Amino acid sequence: MTERKGPDVNLLGRIVPLATCIVLAACAPQAEGPGWPGEMWPVSTAEAEGVDPAAIDSLIADIDAGRYGLIDQFLLIRNGRVIADRRWDHGARYAELLAAQEDTADHQYNYDHPSWHPYYRDTDLHSLQSVTKSVTSVAFGIAVDEGHIPGVEASAWPWFEAYGVDLADPRRAVTTLEDFLTMRSGIDWAVPGQTYEDEAHPTAVLEASDRWIDYVVAQPVGTDPGTRFDYNDGVSVLLGKVVRGATGQRLDAWAEERLFRPIGIDEYYWKIAPDGEVDSEGGLYLSTHDLARVGYLMLRGGEWDGRQIVSRQWVEASTSPVVPDVAPDNDRPDTGYGYQWWVPVHEDGETRVFAGNGYGGQFIHIVPEHDLISVFNGWTLHEQPELFSWTALQDRILPAIVPSP
Repeated sequence: MTERKGPDVNLLGRIVPLATCIVLAACAPQAEGPGWPGEMWPVSTAEAEGVDPAAIDSLIADIDAGRYGLIDQFLLIRNGRVIADRRWDHGARYAELLAAQEDTADHQYNYDHPSWHPYYRDTDLHSLQSVTKSVTSVAFGIAVDEGHIPGVEASAWPWFEAYGVDLADPRRAVTTLEDFLTMRSGIDWAVPGQTYEDEAHPTAVLEASDRWIDYVVAQPVGTDPGTRFDYNDGVSVLLGKVVRGATGQRLDAWAEERLFRPIGIDEYYWKIAPDGEVDSEGGLYLSTHDLARVGYLMLRGGEWDGRQIVSRQWVEASTSPVVPDVAPDNDRPDTGYGYQWWVPVHEDGETRVFAGNGYGGQFIHIVPEHDLISVFNGWTLHEQPELFSWTALQDRILPAIVPSP
């Protein structure tokens, strides 16, 4: 049975079963050339797709042993074919963690309640947290492509004039949509070192509030826009509101029509804030296989089996290191940022890896050079893993790619 919705009612659609071929070594290799998923992803083997199977088996064994924390599913796709797909059931552990917390209420922002996290109410829909931002960016780009939004250089704050924004404020007057997209809005948000566990963190205050847009708009613009990267969940909320104002459709309805359905996603859940707006900073749930569809769309330059869903120009711009180094004071390798997409590896302005990252351990990494997508869906809020899944791509997966003869 399928539950549908109108534009202002959330959707929980048809449950699509997981691939039956989980032991991938037993699956027949596919034909040469990239594949396109239909209802199911094509399946091959690591060896057939040029990846050392022993290295992938070793990675899975370490996840089995808990070295990466609580990973719910690991999916690896090369050349459009699944070459590794493993799920773990941590339901008993999540119940234990809830029992240890003071807040055991069943509400959508209780991150320990198993009705909401990591899966939505016993479905295969996994919380994506801030990977939501990257999906929102794709939907935003489609609105730009169709002319509903004039472009990223357009002024940002006039979209919120109805909320009492002072458009004469010099900093707000020069803020562009690109400043919002690249987390250089200038809006004051968290102080350095402040974590989400702090009840005073602006995101925690936002999620506990009744009027999300009003709360974000009321924050001062304390830094010149476009000058400094400052990660801000509230800005992503504003981007979702811009899509609604521009298209006349709430973000979930717009994404369903223009993005999800065209690439074969017919099941999702999206949290709705008390003011009736979509939680575009962290409220989307997709299955692991369907999140990979979004990554595959981006890997293919916005095309889906012969149809251009979002322009190649948007894909290239949003996954480029517009911000070359998000933390210039650190000695770590430069991590870049595009339009709500992370660019953890880039050279001379060229993107090598782009990614969506979510609070609690959701990661999708796309590596165009190797036609590869990796997805880790986890929920490691209270654990201290020995290894981190966001490093598994660099440390375990990419070295396993067999050089072409």
